[in-house]
Amino acid sequence: QVQLVESGGGLVQAGGSLRLSCEASGRTFSTYWMGWFRQAPGKEREFVARISRSGSSTYYTDSVKGRFTISRDNAKNTVYLQMNSLKPEDTAVYYCACRGAAGGEYDYWGQGTQVTVSS
Repeated sequence: QVQLVESGGGLVQAGGSLRLSCEASGRTFSTYWMGWFRQAPGKEREFVARISRSGSSTYYTDSVKGRFTISRDNAKNTVYLQMNSLKPEDTAVYYCACRGAAGGEYDYWGQGTQVTVSS
């Protein structure tokens, strides 16, 4: 069992930055692929970014490429999402998740953190 706790959300003006953190419980954090997802009001949850176990491989959805950066610190059991040049359309609840394999469904999810970008 893995527990994920997100933090760092808040209200920011368009063009601003936020850094989300997601801390995982347990001693097996480095064995999990980690991902960030988001869900805007009235919309389905969508993939944002993912990172490999070692952090050497990352992947982003097109709408955030060049603005968001996913990273991880396995010594701190934490994955981050640095969000720059934020836009109102980035407003959503952001969730982190983990899975044991490179592909397939994510096994564990956090409770989410709200990000609101004002215009």
